Amino acid sequence: MSFLDLLKNNILLSDGATGTFLQSKGLEPGGCPELMNVEKEEAVIEMADRYFKSGSDFVLTNTFGGSPFMLKKYGYEDKVEEFNKKGAMIAKSVCPDGKFVFGSIGPTGEFIEPLGAVTEKEMSYGFERQINGLLEGGVDGIIFETQMAIEELVIGIKTAKKITNLPIIGSMVFDKGPRGFFTMMGVSPKKAADDIYNAGGDVIATNCGNGSEIMVDLANELKQSSKLPVMVQSNAGIPKIKNKKVIYDETPEFMIKNYQKFIDIGISIVGGCCGTTFDHIEAFRNLINENK
Repeated sequence: MSFLDLLKNNILLSDGATGTFLQSKGLEPGGCPELMNVEKEEAVIEMADRYFKSGSDFVLTNTFGGSPFMLKKYGYEDKVEEFNKKGAMIAKSVCPDGKFVFGSIGPTGEFIEPLGAVTEKEMSYGFERQINGLLEGGVDGIIFETQMAIEELVIGIKTAKKITNLPIIGSMVFDKGPRGFFTMMGVSPKKAADDIYNAGGDVIATNCGNGSEIMVDLANELKQSSKLPVMVQSNAGIPKIKNKKVIYDETPEFMIKNYQKFIDIGISIVGGCCGTTFDHIEAFRNLINENK
């Protein structure tokens, strides 16, 4: 059964944090995570495998910063296709039957003209290179995640839709202020929902930026605004510094109370973002199973 067909009658579960796991396997602060697809393949394989074994219906590739714009900062601009293809192949190598791998595409870190120096054509071509690498590696869908600028996200979705018929998820980061929820670039959940739908996206999502309590309010707003299925990936709380280490203090037990609210609201896909572990994913899996 296809991903979108499954989504019609099931709550699906994504994976959890990537960065914290890779750091535990030797990724240095400020290092290039995508390089690990080539140099520390076994760590990336272990991550995908453990998320599947914890109950994820789909996992994301280790390609969040795999655009030419981001890889250029490390001197790997010519490795875009290679790193993305390898990231997809690694996750697919441990993907069980009936499960899926989505290619992760994070923000480019650039602004489109006239705000920035990159043209729409250049940004589209950058996405095209990354998506082609992911498709060569065998992904089952594409997720644009942790996005803040709707113009960039729309270009990404439209570029993907020209190249492939696979499902496309558009995920943005919203913060709650005095006037409600907005991205850093001033995009409301309603505008995000409308623009992602009009661009041809298949799922609207939010990830990162908030702990699970605030995400409940945001999930509600997205659900009311969207013509598409909604996906929510919460952080395990807001990061705190303790003994010079960054910690996320929301336990699986704490988070499942709010994840039950996501299910009650009618959210179609749940998963974890920063600070969430294999234990969190296992707890979410059990919760989904209890709600069947």
